[in-house]
Amino acid sequence: MAEFATRGEPIAPGLIRSLYLGGGTPSKLGGDGVENLVSRLIDRLNVDNSRGLTPTPEITIEANPEDVDLASARRWVETGVNRVSLGVQSFDESVLAWMHREHGAEAPGQAVRNLREVGIEDVSIDLIFALPEVLRRDWDRDLDLALALSPTHISLYGLTVEPRTPLGRWAERGTVSPALEDRYEVEYLRAHDRLRASGFDHYEVSNFSQPGRRAVHNSAYWSGAAYLGLGPGAHGFDGRRRRWNPDAYVEWLRRVEAGSDPVEGSEELTAENRVAEEVYLGLRTDRGLTVRQNELKTVTSWIEQGWGSLQDSVLRLTALGWLRLDSLATTLTALRSRS
Repeated sequence: MAEFATRGEPIAPGLIRSLYLGGGTPSKLGGDGVENLVSRLIDRLNVDNSRGLTPTPEITIEANPEDVDLASARRWVETGVNRVSLGVQSFDESVLAWMHREHGAEAPGQAVRNLREVGIEDVSIDLIFALPEVLRRDWDRDLDLALALSPTHISLYGLTVEPRTPLGRWAERGTVSPALEDRYEVEYLRAHDRLRASGFDHYEVSNFSQPGRRAVHNSAYWSGAAYLGLGPGAHGFDGRRRRWNPDAYVEWLRRVEAGSDPVEGSEELTAENRVAEEVYLGLRTDRGLTVRQNELKTVTSWIEQGWGSLQDSVLRLTALGWLRLDSLATTLTALRSRS
C-alpha cells in the first residue's frame, strides 16, 4: 500500500471491474498474506475512487499448483478471490524438472479439486508449447490432461529464446535447440483445433475460454481500457499516458520507502501510436478491426491465403493469421498511417 499512497493520479473513470494479483507468484503469500493484501487493496480502492469496485468484480490470483492447499484456498475465497490462474505449463515430469518447477504432474489436478471444493469454479490453466525437441514432450497428452480438469479458461504461450536467460545461454552453447518454426505452428494450430472442438472460444491470440468465461482483466488490456499497476515492473495506463516502474525490486522499494512515486518512465501516446494500437489490438482478438476502403486490396490477399475473414467490413484473423500477427499489423499500420 505504500506505493498506492504516493500515486496522485486517479485510478480510472467509472467502476473498477477487476483486480489481478500476478506478474510474480502471489500464491507464495499463503492464505493470510493474500487475504491481507486483497482486503487492503479493496479498502483503499473504495476510499480513493469515489465509485469504487463493481458489485461483483473479477478478482484473480496467479498461483503455482503446489501452493493451492485447502486452507489457503478457503482464505482466498473469504477475501473475495473468485478466479485463479494456475501456472501448470506441462503435465510431463521431465519437462517440469527441466523448467525447475516445484510441482509434479499430479499437483494441478489436486489444486483444481481444492479450488472447486471451496467454491472457485473459474480456473484458468497456463500451458507452454513449442518446447525443445530433446524433451520429447507429448503435446496432445498435455492438452488431454488439461481438458480433463474442465478449466473455464486456457492460456497458451510458445517458448521463446531470450538473450541473457538460462535458455538463451543454453541455445548459444548448443546445449538445447529451440523448436523449429514449423513445429511451433503445428502445435499452435493443433491446440486451436482441439480446444475449439471441446467448446472453447479462441478469443485472443493466446487465450481460450468456455462461453461466458473470458478474462475480464486481460480483455481490458486488449480494448485499450485504463488500468493501474502497482509493484516492481508494473505498468499502468490512464487512457492517454503509459507509465512503468523499475523492474528491480530493490530500486522499486528504495523509492517507495522514500515516499516518492517509483515511476521509471512514461510516454504519452502520439497519433501514430494510437493508430498502431488500434490496428494491433483489433487484430489480436476475435473482435476484429474495421477495414477502410483503401485497405481492401491488401486484406483480400490475406483472406485468400487463409489468414483472415471479412464480414461487414470487419477483418478477423484466423489462427493461421494470428501466427503472423506482428507482420500483418505492421503492414496495415503503415498503410493506415500513410492515408
